[in-house]
Amino acid sequence: MGLSDIKNKAKRGELLAKQRVEADKAKRQRRKELKKAEAANPELREARLRENVPATQENTREYDEAVVAGEDAEVAQEEEDDEFAQYFGGQAPKVLVTTTPNAGRKTVGFVKELMSVVPNLEYVKRGKKFELQQIIQFCRGREYTDLVVVSEDHGEPTHLTLVHLPEGPTAHFRLTRIKGGKEIAGHGRATAHYPELILNRFSTRLGHTVGRMFAALFPQVPEFQGRQAVTFHNQRDYIFFRRHRYVFRNSKRVDLQEIGPRFTLKLRWLQKGLYDPASGEYEWIYKADLETSRRRVFL
Repeated sequence: MGLSDIKNKAKRGELLAKQRVEADKAKRQRRKELKKAEAANPELREARLRENVPATQENTREYDEAVVAGEDAEVAQEEEDDEFAQYFGGQAPKVLVTTTPNAGRKTVGFVKELMSVVPNLEYVKRGKKFELQQIIQFCRGREYTDLVVVSEDHGEPTHLTLVHLPEGPTAHFRLTRIKGGKEIAGHGRATAHYPELILNRFSTRLGHTVGRMFAALFPQVPEFQGRQAVTFHNQRDYIFFRRHRYVFRNSKRVDLQEIGPRFTLKLRWLQKGLYDPASGEYEWIYKADLETSRRRVFL
């Protein structure tokens, strides 16, 4: 007789609870036996881990011919001559950051957080009469390598535009989930050392370009004595920014302490050359109909 045949609800619930207890007990016993067998024969554990790979959106992503597999000679050749080659050849970055005209307190506060992240970042307050194209020419004339523009909406920072100088490209990101360093519980304090840069999962040609744009903001000579690491982690085309410091507890244990800030970027468009909304050539632009599947990613 099954549970569905028992008319009394209380009795039915009691039997169901007993079945769950017995099932959990049997499951624990199977795990105990498996652990014992794997301790005696490590090859069993290796085989189990090799075969029981959970399906995730990352490892079941749709095939994309733009994915760069391993050491791609063609991509390596292209990157030797692209817009960032001079920087990766040893040129020191010189970066300017500004905002939309008359930016509010929160936007300026976010810019100050960025100034603690990117070494030698200079902030220039923007007045109403200066168009972005004028600012770009100003930066080119003074040999800046990059321009960062933080835009706001109703007093909240909402977008970030990154212009690589002197010839582009230009990337525009949606900016969300901002949290300042002081808002993070147990946060560490930043020092003036150049951080180590970590770029994760920028696997397509588009992703390589975006990753190289981020890399061009930071000196290629990390000062490891500062024990600071800046991470741009791409997951399903959301770019999560984090900054940590290494904390050496003893000779065997190393912890991470977050410094902040933290925020999330999502690419909206990538334009070849300098910022030109009227006649610029777009290398990639976000459209809602591109999201045909959660397993389709572009970076």
